[in-house]
Amino acid sequence: MAAEPQPKALTRKPLLLNKVEGSQEVVNMAAIVPKEDGVISVSEDRTVRVWLKRDSGQYWPSIYHAMPSPCSCMSFNPETRRLSIGLDNGTISEFILSEDYNKMTLVKSYQAHQSRVIMVLFVLEMEWVLSTGQDKHFTWHCSESGQRLGGYRTSAGACGLQFDVETRHVFVGDHSGQVTILKLEQESCSLVTTFKGHTGGVTALCWDPIQRVLFSGSSDHSIIMWDIGGRKGTAIELQGHNDKVQSLSYAHHTRQLISCGADGGIVVWNMDVERQETPEWLDSDSCQKCDQPFFWNFKQMWDSKKIGLRQHHCRKCGKAVCGKCSSKRSSIPLMGFEFEVRVCDSCHESITDEERAPTATFHDSKHNIVHVHFDATRGWLLTSGTDKVIKLWDMTPVVS
Repeated sequence: MAAEPQPKALTRKPLLLNKVEGSQEVVNMAAIVPKEDGVISVSEDRTVRVWLKRDSGQYWPSIYHAMPSPCSCMSFNPETRRLSIGLDNGTISEFILSEDYNKMTLVKSYQAHQSRVIMVLFVLEMEWVLSTGQDKHFTWHCSESGQRLGGYRTSAGACGLQFDVETRHVFVGDHSGQVTILKLEQESCSLVTTFKGHTGGVTALCWDPIQRVLFSGSSDHSIIMWDIGGRKGTAIELQGHNDKVQSLSYAHHTRQLISCGADGGIVVWNMDVERQETPEWLDSDSCQKCDQPFFWNFKQMWDSKKIGLRQHHCRKCGKAVCGKCSSKRSSIPLMGFEFEVRVCDSCHESITDEERAPTATFHDSKHNIVHVHFDATRGWLLTSGTDKVIKLWDMTPVVS
């Protein structure tokens, strides 16, 4: 369902700290270097660059390394300074960066996929490198030997990949809209479950190991929060983007979710509130408020000599209603609807001003976002866009 006009952003907003420019093609992924004024980026122009802030206040490359194929994704581990890079040709290359971030040394390269690597994730605790590819395979390798430990074929190419160290569960979100949970052993994996709630493909995943909830973003413009740890099957929807959700980050210390979209929107969601599940839409052959027949209910139309009406659904109660009985619109933030949606007249009357209070803030990055990285220690957010520009934001005015 497409988002309707958003609420206006509050006066508090992210502060643009810097722009990093110079890539010839789209920067597919980038990361803030912790404790340093630095950024690591990988681009479609085949380059790996480490940008360090100079005395002039601008970022200049201290490392400029050309790869044999376009760089599609990366994973950086600050503790070991290990940089894992996924390439368009299916290769994963691993490097170690020097302490001063002026040199990178190749450790190993291996063919992980038959086509473009979509996501790569280095897990220090297990010494594993997890990856997904356009070949519809999830694989994991030993980071020490480069040996392939196992794989699993997904229903479609997967853009979402997260791992829980405690349970060894991996979460894979694919283009069909499905999320697959696998249990990984040293050389085998078993299917735990699959679930699907999006009408479009999964474009991003974010795992909170403390609350044990999984966030999934989709090309259908929505986000779903899945309560994995609660074992109740709760799924909370968040609607706040006008285009596909590109990336998700979670600020554990403030319990805020940061979502970024292809529309350039940065949305900061307060997850420290008791949210409600959206109701299932009910089926009916006539309006559940006034009993007027819907246009496919020929028998009732004939018996009552009335013209059939178009069916709508109230977003608050889920009842099937006609246009006349659902002429009002309202935001329902605790159900994830930060913008106004269709509600039946009785639900509209029952919604209080307190229930309409926003639980998210909306900000414009002024570029179509491809990827984000959040540094919780400083409250900095990195966004890379289709305009080949990396932007650094101070999020402390809104993430606090």
